[in-house]
Amino acid sequence: MTEAKTSLKRTLIGKVVSDKRAKTVTVLVERSVKHPIYDKIVVKSSKYHAHDEQGQYKMGDTIEITESRPLSKTKNWVATRLVQKAALV
Repeated sequence: MTEAKTSLKRTLIGKVVSDKRAKTVTVLVERSVKHPIYDKIVVKSSKYHAHDEQGQYKMGDTIEITESRPLSKTKNWVATRLVQKAALV
């Protein structure tokens, strides 16, 4: 086979809300879900700890994270790429 193997790992895109820990960023991922009874679109969010080896991602950046093996008690994700840099205030 000459085809590239498709990755089975999940990827998510979210916003960095904390970069205070060493080699770790906290990423807030939001998703829109339709409420089953009220038929209203509700925004649900989850926070993930992602491994950032070089410490290159800062608060406010939008990044992509990929699922990986457990790296610590709470870290199962790795920051893979920068989607959008945070706006300077």
